[in-house]
Amino acid sequence: MHKLLSEIKKCTLCLSHLPHGVNPVMSASANSKVAIIGQAPGSIVHRTGIPWDDKSGERLRDWLGVTKDEFYNTDLFAIIPMGFCYPGKGKSGDLPPRPECAPKWHVPILSYLKDLQLTLLIGTYAQQYYLQDRAEKTLTDTVKNFKAYAPEFLPLPHPSPRNNIWLRKNPWFEETLIPALQKKIDAFKTR
Repeated sequence: MHKLLSEIKKCTLCLSHLPHGVNPVMSASANSKVAIIGQAPGSIVHRTGIPWDDKSGERLRDWLGVTKDEFYNTDLFAIIPMGFCYPGKGKSGDLPPRPECAPKWHVPILSYLKDLQLTLLIGTYAQQYYLQDRAEKTLTDTVKNFKAYAPEFLPLPHPSPRNNIWLRKNPWFEETLIPALQKKIDAFKTR
């Protein structure tokens, strides 16, 4: 797996589309039990090179019920974005993840994860890519229907502070789904 991760770090596949240059950010080991598939690194993560090293990451770790050390333990979590580099800023937030990364790198990465037991699909891009026609018409409906994708997948909204309104409108998410998620993650921590 070390060779593959090294290849990803050197990837320049979409360099001409990235206003801030390439800096592929992801982490995994052959022992990872949970894959976290999100959108793409934001500007802070682009600078630090540390996945989910921002406010969204703080909320995600809270949802998972894990410490920073547990979150960055690659034997527990593989962190694999849909786009490995910061795509730049758009009118209403970051641009979508570049479409080249997932088709090129996800299958090779996932083939190394021999102990993978759960994949968290964070946000619409990951859900549409992995669930395809099984996804509901909206992110809200897909997340509400989370039990239908078990045991392989668990869809989540993006933990961005931009989604505070969504969280207020959907209290069931933190009342129902988060406790179920934390119970699953706790079981993986003890293995």
